[in-house]
Amino acid sequence: MPAPQNAFEAVLHAARDVPRLSCALEAEMLGTALLGSVYAVADGDRAAAVREFVGEFLTATGQRPEPAATILREVFAALVPDAAGAAEVRHDPQGPSWAGQLGRVRATGCHAYGDVYGDQTSYLVTFAYEEEDEGGPEHAVVTLVDHNIGIVRDVFVAESAERILTQVRALCEHDDLTWFRDEDPGLLRDEVDRHLRVTDELGDLPADGSLATDRALAAARLALLPAPTTPPLSEPAGRNVPELIRNFLASPEAARAGLAAPDADQPSLQFCLGLLMDHASTLPGADPLRWSPAVAGLFLLDWVHRRAVLDMDDAAMLPRVVRAWSEYATWRRGLPPAAIAETAAEVEKLVPEFVRLYSTGERRSPATAAVAQLIAEGVDPNDPDAIDAWLQANRDRLTDD
Repeated sequence: MPAPQNAFEAVLHAARDVPRLSCALEAEMLGTALLGSVYAVADGDRAAAVREFVGEFLTATGQRPEPAATILREVFAALVPDAAGAAEVRHDPQGPSWAGQLGRVRATGCHAYGDVYGDQTSYLVTFAYEEEDEGGPEHAVVTLVDHNIGIVRDVFVAESAERILTQVRALCEHDDLTWFRDEDPGLLRDEVDRHLRVTDELGDLPADGSLATDRALAAARLALLPAPTTPPLSEPAGRNVPELIRNFLASPEAARAGLAAPDADQPSLQFCLGLLMDHASTLPGADPLRWSPAVAGLFLLDWVHRRAVLDMDDAAMLPRVVRAWSEYATWRRGLPPAAIAETAAEVEKLVPEFVRLYSTGERRSPATAAVAQLIAEGVDPNDPDAIDAWLQANRDRLTDD
């Protein structure tokens, strides 16, 4: 058999056995996997690239007589109904009987579950075909949203809704650090759509998941949910930072850490608290009290090294501030004792690595490293004349580097 001459021929070759499938769900799973290869390699708006590909595929295969082409056109039209030409694709009565069930599903349940810290939420929607014998079993679409970076980290379609629901309910029932609830369909759709739009623009997709392969089918299913009947979910407004800092410094947690003592190093203390607030402002929601082992890791092992220049006093103060802030923030948010203890334990694990990274400077950005060099040589980074003089004095060295 000759090799496929273009992308459309390659897709048809990969789907040559689609007429032999036993139900609509199998065909839709095959179709979404094929479109996933387009999504994975696209530049820019990946969802738009998939729509464009489907529109071009429908045009290029409009006169193809083979059954695989006819059926795959129906599958792609069901998966990407807003692609050009999708609305004109008609069901072929000569094709498999299950083809009439493509996309003919209804939502049977909407749920959400996640961790008590607010780091991640999974949205789970179950769907059933109008006719199970031809369509396939009740299945579930699960979307994992990462609130620390504001993207969809994974999407997958589970071919047994009952099994996945049972597993999730059992997990949350026996784990104090997770929760489970029924979710409003419209709010769920809005939340997933909002994060998918961001994810579609990523240069690199999250690894180790089925986001690319299952995205088309998941999006087609979730588009069947109603629009929100109440205002969409929005990120909470940032807190009053000066008041929050005052309350923290008056807290037992700050007192135990010696941060409220008269002899506390106030410049370093205020600088470190400012770093915590600045870091929170870069996270979705901008809430400094949303603190967790994951957020602590992002702050101590990455952000602070790339964005801040710490002297020795600051570096000594920061672990004290983070320990106290961890206790304070998790208590203020009313997290269960197990979560408070887990976060405190994780901070203790992170501190030695923070110290190592500070000492090596290996995570510093070029800009931060340059400022650190200026300070180390006694140059005020806020004094333009001093910086110009330093540049003139070090011109030869900089050129050699």
